[in-house]
Parts: sequence; C-alpha cells; structure tokens
Amino acid sequence: MAFTGEVKSDFLKDVIIPISKRPSVINYAATDFLSLRDSLIEYIQAVYPLEYENFSESDLGVMLIELVAYMGSVFSLKADMLANENYIRTAKLRKNVKKLLELIGVRMKGPISAAANAQISWPWISQPWVSGDDTYTLTITPDARVITIASPEDGAQLSYTLYKVLPSGKVDLSNTNGNISLAHTESEGGSLSGVHENLVLLEGSLVSQGGGFTSTESSKVVSLTNSPVVEGSIDVFIDGDSDTSGVYTQVDHLYAASGEGDKIFQVSTDDDFKANVVFGDNVMGQSPSIGDTYFVTYRVGGGSRGNIRNGIINTSVAGTINEVAYVGDLTNISVGTGGANAETTGHAKRYAPLTFRRQDRLVTLPDFESFANSYVSPYGSVGKASVVTRSAFCSANILDVYILEKASDLQLRRATPQFKKAILEAMNEKKMLTDEIVIVDGLIRTIDLVLTVRIDKELKRQEPDIISLVRSTALDYFYVDNREFNQDFILQDLIRSIHEIDLVRFATIDNLDDDIRIEHNEIIQLNNLTINIVTI
Repeated sequence: MAFTGEVKSDFLKDVIIPISKRPSVINYAATDFLSLRDSLIEYIQAVYPLEYENFSESDLGVMLIELVAYMGSVFSLKADMLANENYIRTAKLRKNVKKLLELIGVRMKGPISAAANAQISWPWISQPWVSGDDTYTLTITPDARVITIASPEDGAQLSYTLYKVLPSGKVDLSNTNGNISLAHTESEGGSLSGVHENLVLLEGSLVSQGGGFTSTESSKVVSLTNSPVVEGSIDVFIDGDSDTSGVYTQVDHLYAASGEGDKIFQVSTDDDFKANVVFGDNVMGQSPSIGDTYFVTYRVGGGSRGNIRNGIINTSVAGTINEVAYVGDLTNISVGTGGANAETTGHAKRYAPLTFRRQDRLVTLPDFESFANSYVSPYGSVGKASVVTRSAFCSANILDVYILEKASDLQLRRATPQFKKAILEAMNEKKMLTDEIVIVDGLIRTIDLVLTVRIDKELKRQEPDIISLVRSTALDYFYVDNREFNQDFILQDLIRSIHEIDLVRFATIDNLDDDIRIEHNEIIQLNNLTINIVTI
C-alpha cells in the first residue's frame, strides 16, 4: 500500500467529555431563547462532536434544539414572574398584592359608593301632622329606601340607598331594623313645611341579613351573601347578652382593639369583593355570645358610575305614620360624588407601606398624607390630599390638610362639609395631642389644550383611530390618580408620551408656550381637549 502523504488521527475521540465532567460545560446563566439555543449547540458540539455535526437551520436536530430553548425560555420567564410576585414592589397581579398586604395587616379597599344630598317633599304633610303631636314619626322601611334608576353613564341599572343625617352631621347607619324615622319637627322651614332635607343618598343597593350565633369558636364569622360589597357600608347590630349587645364598629384590623371588650369587627374580602365579618376573640375585641342574634346591613355596588349630576333622581318614596301609608317626592339636590372603583394595585403599593409604618397613629407628615389619601367615609372617598405644616414658629404644630373629592376619573371637586367633618374626626382620634388639624379646600387649576399631531399622508384613512389613541394618551396623563398637588405641568412630558404612539410623526401643544408652575395647594386638571391632525 503506497503512502499518500495524508496523516489521519482519531484526536476527536480523545476530547470526548466524560459523563462526570459534562455538568461543567452547562451554561446555567442562559435564560432567554437565543442564549439557550446557543448554549445547547455549544453543549452538543462539546459532548457529541462525532455523533452530530449538522447545525443547518433546516435540520431536524436544530428544530428540536430550538423547541427545547423555547420551553426553557418560557419556564425561565415563569420563574422570574413567580419570584417577582413575592415582593410588593414588583408584584403585578392584584390577588398577589392583596395577599402580601394582608401579611402586614393592610387590606386593599373595595369599590366605594357615591353620595348626594337628598330631599323629600310630602304634599300631604298637613293631614297626619296638623295636630302638632311630636310623637308622630314617619317610618321608611329598608325596601322603600332603595331607589333604582338607569345610569347616565352606560344605561345599566344603578341603585341608591336613602339614609338619614343626624343633627351632628353623621349618617345614621346602625339600628336594629334598618328603618328611617323622620319627625315633623325636622322639616325644613318649619315643622309643617312638608320638606325634609336631612337625608343623603348613597350609591348601592341595601341588603339586610340576620341570624344567630351557635358556634362555640371564640372568633365568630358572618359571611355576607351578596357582592360586591361597598367599602365602609357594613353596619352590625348585636342583640342578646347585656355585655355583647349593641352597635359594632368596623376597624382595619382587630389588632386595633384596646381590650377584650371593644365592640369591633374586621372585614375580609375575596377577589370578587364578597365579604366576611370577623369578630374578636375576647382577647382582641369582643366576641358575641352563643345565642346572640345579629342584624347586618350593607350595600352592594359602588364604583365611579355612581357619580351623577344634580336632579338626576326624581322618584317617589313611601312611608308610614301609625300604619297609614303616604308617598313623597324624592330628588337629589346635589351632585353625586366620591364614587370610585376598587383600589388599584398602584395606589395600594404606594400607600400601604406608609399605612403599615404609621401603626394606626398620626405623627409625621407622611402619616397624615397616607391616611388622608386612603380614607373612606360614608360620603365617599377623598380624591387627592396634601398635608403641610405652617412656616410660622408659633404655629409649627398646626397642619393644613388640603383635600379634594373625586367627581370622576378626570375631575376633582370641592369636598362637601359632611366629608370634611368626617375626615377631621377620624384624624383627631389618631393624632398627637399637641397637633392641630385644619381641613382646607385644595385649589384646582384647569387648563385647555390644543394639540396638533402630524402623521404620514399614507395614514389618512387611520385618522379617527390616531385621534382616539392621542386622546386616550392625553387623558391618561391627566387621570386623577396620576396627578398630585404641587405637580407642575411640563409640556414635554405630555409630548413625549404622545410620541410613543408609533403612528404619530410629530406633535405640538399650540395654545401653551411655557410649562405651568403651581403652588403646594394646587393641582392641575384638564378642562377641554382639542386634537388637530395634519398630514405630511
């Protein structure tokens, strides 16, 4: 056999990696599709250099490699997402944020109802009350207190519940039967005028639920049957043992109890805002006795769709005096405001750590601000709040709390006197003795905007869609939850947001030349928005 001059070697077989050493060539840092694909190819080249050499894109082996890389990238992303959901700062899903906050005793707020002042005119008033007998009272039963109208927003059914306002300015929420009693001496302009204005309409349909306690467990629970339960609308009355009977007050957490005899309850809700009423265990709060009966009233509904204009409600309402039925005319004599959807994850993640840090007391400015921005009263919820101390040396302990109520997702309004009184009383219960709180109306700076958006002429047919996208972006920029007191309006911030729309070539604000600077007690609100389209 003649020598050809070619030298052959089996060196490839000599570099085959043994099984015990193969984990050393695994790239554990690979997480995305491309890095996993390249790492798999490098692993095959190192471990199977003779068995597989065809790394063409059209090869079946490469297809299998890419399928494995695909599944690896999916699992890697899933693992990252699961890790992120374990921390409040990075969690995205509402249910996970809710569970994390419950670990520190903070509960995410459910839907909040709107409130409007109401008036009832009784045209027959002189007949039953003409004698001037002060013992005559008119009774409105729970069924008659619920008013249903068509929503001006979407035309769907919208319910309101009628409540009485006490002389102290508080809403009469808790009693043993859910009735409203009106005396003729409470009439406006005279005892026989036939007009009652000591009333308020709260959005949501009233539900009554009763029963008794038979469980021997120290911590008793009442499950409410209807949902979604309006935030702050649950009222509980216990009847039975002399030590446990009476009105129970809702608290954020039973740990707020100062002793075993506190008549309080805590509310827990699921993702659909179906609620459970949880009582104390005779260590943290009073536990109802076996054999006690309960009467619970609450409302279902809530949300921003309950914010209505003045005079939208015009209907009749029935009442009785000494078992004789009468009918009056009911109307809302103020706009309905304060309605809001369930607390967003963004709001919860922002204020929940501050709520946990203040530990149910108000000491620092962040304590006051977090409390005010999360406060819910029978009259709705605050839209925005800001707290400042006065500069004068002699008034260092006087805090000015600037508040505005939320009228809609884009509009704020002056808070009602009832709401101001409610939030002031709530703050006074938790503040330091040396602090003095003053509730002040915030100022709204409204602006009009004229936007000119330039697009390619080839996109002329898509002009309505582009206008819709630009309008949505601008409205989101001025969304109530995205604006704060003392937050200046920087023109380029809005322009930058509009430029992120792929179909927009260029955009300008035509009616404003400079940024708008505002004071500490002011907040900017959009009034009118005009969008012009220019093709280039």
